[in-house]
Amino acid sequence: METVYIKTPLGIATITGDENGISVISVSDEGTVSAEIPIVLLEAVLQLNDYFEGKRIHFDFKLNPKGTEFQQKVWKSLLEIPYGRTRTYLEQSKIMGDVKAIRAVASANGKNPLWIVVPCHRVIGTDGSLTGYAGGLWRKKWLLEHENPTTQQSLF
Repeated sequence: METVYIKTPLGIATITGDENGISVISVSDEGTVSAEIPIVLLEAVLQLNDYFEGKRIHFDFKLNPKGTEFQQKVWKSLLEIPYGRTRTYLEQSKIMGDVKAIRAVASANGKNPLWIVVPCHRVIGTDGSLTGYAGGLWRKKWLLEHENPTTQQSLF
């Protein structure tokens, strides 16, 4: 496994993976940016930088997250939420076929190891509130605004 640390507008991102794909992307308030980028992580670094620069709305590098079969299913469903859109935990549970699994779905979202790329930040509370984000609600708010910026209306 290789690891690289990159600077983002939301903190220092840690990217871990190997030739089988990226297994972890996380963010922290502190850390030291890597001087070199391992070749197996280069595409992930480039695509994340493009995302933050507003040049990318989806990712196509290979993913290899570790989790239970249920978690994998939940994370796969997150990939179906379009850029700039949100879905509630209830909607996500319905799409997965079991409205009663809402707590389990929310728990699996919280264990998502691939920050931004598997977009758990696009899942909100039924009342529209920004709930449950391991990276901090301020980061969730920033990401949603980044993906769906408010355009200024003309006054005339």
